[in-house]
Formats: sequence, C-alpha cells, structure tokens
Amino acid sequence: MTISIFEDNEKLRDLVEMLIGSSNEFTVKGSYSNTYDIVNRVIADQPDVIIMDIDMPEHDGIEGVREVKRLFPEIKIIMHTVFDDDERLFTCLSYGADGYILKKDASSSLFNAIKEVLSGGAPMSAGIATRVLQTFRKVEKPANNYHLTEREKEILELLTKGFSYRMIGIECHISIETVRRHLKNIYQKLHVQCGTEAVAKAIQERLLNK
Repeated sequence: MTISIFEDNEKLRDLVEMLIGSSNEFTVKGSYSNTYDIVNRVIADQPDVIIMDIDMPEHDGIEGVREVKRLFPEIKIIMHTVFDDDERLFTCLSYGADGYILKKDASSSLFNAIKEVLSGGAPMSAGIATRVLQTFRKVEKPANNYHLTEREKEILELLTKGFSYRMIGIECHISIETVRRHLKNIYQKLHVQCGTEAVAKAIQERLLNK
C-alpha cells in the first residue's frame, strides 16, 4: 500500500516517513510541506492513503482534504494534527476525512489507523472519539427524520467510533455481508455515498444522541 504525507514540520515529516517506511506493508510515495498543487501531486503519487496535517502555510490541510475528496473520493485521508477542537474536527469530517489522529498518539496508533482506514473503518484518537460522543449527547431527544432502525443506529454509532466492518460484525454478532447491507440502507436513508459522509452527517445532525 502506498502513502503520501503532507506535514509542514520537517523533523516530524521525516519521522513519520521513517516510521511508515520501516514497515514492509507500506511505501511512502511523496512527502510535502503543504497542499500546494495537491491534485498533481496525488496524480503522480497515486496513494492509497494520505496522512494530512491541518495547520500548514499557504495551503492548509482542510482545503487539501476537500480538494482530494472532491476529485478522488476513493483515496483514504487520515488527519494527523495537534488540533482537537470541534470546528476543525467537524469541518474535516464533513469534507470527507476518513480518520482523525492526534500527533501525540501517532507513535502508538498510526500503523493501526492506516490499517483500519484501509479496511473500511474511521480511526480516531480516544480523545476525539470521546468528543464526538459528547456531541451526540448534547440533545436529549434527537429527531429521527431518516427512519433509522435501532440496529442501523447501533451500526452507525460503531462506525463513528472507528470500528471496521469486521469489528462491527463481531460486536453485533452478524456477518460482514450483513454489515454491508445495513450500511447500504443507512447510506440510502441519510442520502450519502460513503461511511465518512454518514459519520459527518450523524455528528452534525446529532442523530445518535441518547
């Protein structure tokens, strides 16, 4: 699997590149200090996964994730940042980011995050997942205008926690194919195309508050 890195801190960028390059599973195709000309860089690299910082000079990661997902929705993007505030988190998710890992957690979780995102999960640092769930709980009785079943809401909540299809199947005691069928129904009801859009919509509209 191939990886591209967008990080303005040169030492950290080199460290992440070395960390990923130490694995036989992944190959770093490109390493950049900002998202300038990101479309041509992505075309040249053809990465499976992009590791994307948020705060970069001139062309930041928020614009980067929006541009990549607009043109290459199949490419997985993990935000790799020091920021854990709600505005940046929800903006990145709404633009299609597939995961959100804090830099302080990277040394222990980056490899697993890459594997999870490639298997269909939405990996998040523990603190980020907690913040997402806290947002869900702000409203006591959310409207269920999309007519999600209890099982569909259960699966959608697991997806927001970063569970892969396989992990959702184990948690719910159902097959991966059944998970896929439920997710297909969820996407149709929410009028979205993929898991990241579903997670973003669930967060923004607080569909899973209890």
